[in-house]
Amino acid sequence: PGWAFIRQRVAGFLRLAQVLELLPVSSTTWWDGVKEKRFPQPIKLGPRTTVWRVEDIRAFIHHIGMGGK
Repeated sequence: PGWAFIRQRVAGFLRLAQVLELLPVSSTTWWDGVKEKRFPQPIKLGPRTTVWRVEDIRAFIHHIGMGGK
């Protein structure tokens, strides 16, 4: 999807691969950050389906763009 996609979406969900297209981190780093509550928390839609809210990822990107303030 990319940044244009996330800017246009008001609501919805992103899978891990889509999140990682937007942020320069590995999946291991991402899951470590989720576990440590430094990154947005996921939503489990099923036993093998994990997603993040578009608005949570957008807010996180804005937050880190502001130097974490």
